[in-house]
Amino acid sequence: MSASMPDATADSTASTGTTDDSPLRLTDRKRQAIVDAAIAEFREHGFEVANMDRIAARAQVSKRTVYNHFAGKDALFEAIVERLFQSTQTQTDLPYQPDQPLRPQLIALLEHKLGMMKDEQFINLARVLIAEAIHTPERAREMLARLGTKEEGLTVWVRAAAADGRLTVTDPLFASAQLQALVKGFAFWPQITMGQPPLSEADQKRIAASTADLFLRTYQREPDVQG
Repeated sequence: MSASMPDATADSTASTGTTDDSPLRLTDRKRQAIVDAAIAEFREHGFEVANMDRIAARAQVSKRTVYNHFAGKDALFEAIVERLFQSTQTQTDLPYQPDQPLRPQLIALLEHKLGMMKDEQFINLARVLIAEAIHTPERAREMLARLGTKEEGLTVWVRAAAADGRLTVTDPLFASAQLQALVKGFAFWPQITMGQPPLSEADQKRIAASTADLFLRTYQREPDVQG
């Protein structure tokens, strides 16, 4: 029955008579609302018990609209993974600059990443994905494998600095994972697993600076002339 119901959101939007939003932007807003609803539903009930009717109700759209955007829960879960990945890319997309000292570049990159980990939406996304990875690891591996060709911002920066001869890194992915572990030990896992509050701005700056110093003492070929 619900699949044949008219889309209440579309009707209410049309009745306002507003013309500042194109149909494409309205569609994008609906899609975002559905993904937001799926995040809340998966977090509350888990993937297996999550219900498409409840997701539609949370998003304030018809069930038919949900299926117009997503074939099922697997497609919704993949959209959540994609959103999490995109959020990390947006926050850490600071390109390597060959003519600048390494330390301030790396500190800026780490501060961006720490700021992202303070974002409530990022934390909610991460909780959903971690819970599903624990419950059904094969699904999480499959989804992450589809994103495997997209390299995370820290890895891109480390790879570029190494290719420029300024870091003695033979495995950029491994070196980037070391950076991630140093940061997440303070600004991710305590908040995810123990409900600790986000770091203050002062703590973020201190952790970014100390992490950069540890990393560069291990891998930097020659000290920066400045910075």
